[in-house]
Amino acid sequence: MSNTATSSGSDPNAGNSNISWPMERPVERTEWPPVRPAGDGSANPSSTLDPSNYPGGKKSLSGISLRAFCLGIGFGVSTCLTVFLLLLSTTLWRVPFFIAALCLFHFLEYYVTARYNTRHASISAFLLSANGWAYNVAHGSAVAECILSRLFLPESYFERTTITFAGINLQVLVGLALMIVGQVFRTLAMAQAGSNFNHTVQVVRKEGHTLVKSGVYSLFRHPSYFGFFWWGLGSQLVLGNMVCFWTYAIILWKFFSARIQREEAYLIHFFGEEYLEYKKHTGVGIPGIH
Repeated sequence: MSNTATSSGSDPNAGNSNISWPMERPVERTEWPPVRPAGDGSANPSSTLDPSNYPGGKKSLSGISLRAFCLGIGFGVSTCLTVFLLLLSTTLWRVPFFIAALCLFHFLEYYVTARYNTRHASISAFLLSANGWAYNVAHGSAVAECILSRLFLPESYFERTTITFAGINLQVLVGLALMIVGQVFRTLAMAQAGSNFNHTVQVVRKEGHTLVKSGVYSLFRHPSYFGFFWWGLGSQLVLGNMVCFWTYAIILWKFFSARIQREEAYLIHFFGEEYLEYKKHTGVGIPGIH
């Protein structure tokens, strides 16, 4: 289911030693050269470059670099703010921590895709906008609940709803563990599936599409869904969000349940008895996000 290469053409004016002066430079192209099919191999590399690599295309290096840069800045600033708020002993450190975790998650979505499934390494692989408005509303609501509850609810409320042991907040500890486990399973699933992984459910079996049964796929049928399910719930435990925790649990369960049923129908169609035997081996169990 689921190498960016660049080339450059030769400049006829490259011999001009005075290229630092704009008046001496050749007129810059205002349109990209037409792409000719590489039939007999006579076409030069620049003429066969996929137009999606040009600025504005879905694999534009400028677009990819900009998003990676913004995610890196967001991660760095949020991490520093998390440490600063922790030193101030305020529970609001949870918000920048959550934002840093989100930045890391979205960066890894693209990085792992580019590393192990290069032909699908487009801008959408960051999943920054591909998940739709509901995804953004969910994370916005999580941040809002954390901030508003800490500002307006009495401290006694958190004392009643927080489980501690020897001064350690077990709720946060469990949440962090779930986030780490979830991210690891998500990343391993994408890496081990390689070119067989795709962020969208495939409805046509393509050449080279194989059923991955080793690694984390020997434990779960859908390890990437398993990973994000527990990552999402863990993040809400860290934030201390009771409303969003149960909302995330219900919505993610329903979403992945419906998606898995649809995906398995295609898997049975693609692989037949091979998939049925594999499915029987891995089994079905809690949490159901296999």
